[in-house]
Amino acid sequence: MTRQNNLISVIEDLPPAYFAMVMATGIVSIAADFVGFHLISVVLLWLNVAFYVCLWIFTITRIICHRDRFIRDFQNFNRGVGYLTTVAGTCIVGSQFVILERAYQLGVALFCLGLGIWLITIYAVFSSFMVKRAKPLIQDGINGAWLLATVSTQSLAILGGRLANHFLDYQGIILFFSICMLLLGCALYIVIITLIFYRLIFKELAPEKLSPTNWINMGAVAISTLAGAILAEICKDNVIFDKFVPFISGLTLMCWAMATWWIPIILVLMIWRHIVRGIKLSYSPEYWSMVFPLGMYTACTTKLSQAFGLSFASGIPDYFIYIALTAWSLTFIGLIRSICYFFLNSLKTDSTG
Repeated sequence: MTRQNNLISVIEDLPPAYFAMVMATGIVSIAADFVGFHLISVVLLWLNVAFYVCLWIFTITRIICHRDRFIRDFQNFNRGVGYLTTVAGTCIVGSQFVILERAYQLGVALFCLGLGIWLITIYAVFSSFMVKRAKPLIQDGINGAWLLATVSTQSLAILGGRLANHFLDYQGIILFFSICMLLLGCALYIVIITLIFYRLIFKELAPEKLSPTNWINMGAVAISTLAGAILAEICKDNVIFDKFVPFISGLTLMCWAMATWWIPIILVLMIWRHIVRGIKLSYSPEYWSMVFPLGMYTACTTKLSQAFGLSFASGIPDYFIYIALTAWSLTFIGLIRSICYFFLNSLKTDSTG
């Protein structure tokens, strides 16, 4: 009975951003396939399906059994944006199936599901923030997780782009929608990163609040790079949208340059947090938000070099994939250890009870 109560407590406290685990596993799988690690990519695909199904079971259970807590999280400035990981996770699983299994119909289904969740979530979250009477100071209310607004939007652009060439009757509509999502995602990034940069520069930065979600500062422009590279490649062969290719290409390269610029800064901040200020490393769901940008940078650099013929950049993913796989493996080990600890703790509680 105690173990059941502990599980209920875990579901009640489930972080809204836990679908970042699906995002991270999915993009590392795709990046591995890009560099020729096909077996690893397929294993991660089916492992990700298990993650995705389990998290949906937990989420639906939480909605049914803890509806008030679920709704309160929507209005929380730190937790509410985490619900957007559901959108990105759904679309990245869709991209996995399209790339690795050529399952285009399933890709369409996941695209529609992701779009529906995006429409509900992005307006519900930001509307609740706007009308809330008691609002936190900027240093307490905003962090890298807010850029999930960009990540979720670009995940729709990417999946749409991957589907466009396989549904030619609807290609124009799909491309138009995907390009609009690309531009909207970039616009959201500019707005939100300005606030985050202001907070980092002009407000006191406590090491406890410098969470791994700051890696999304890089991941959001990395996924924008991937979306732009995919759409630029498709639009080259479309007589209606080929006129947008120069603009999309320039925007894509700018996003990649920005993503590259962020990497040393975030590394310095992580060294300052853990080595200089002595914050111990321990598993947290937030670390999936670090794995995702590393996998995304690998994938987007591969696609950038292919789409624009930048052969000198093609070697970067061959090395970066090992960083992404190592980060994923260490975070996964942390997850397994936390699960084992949960069950061992429950057994001890049962035996003493």
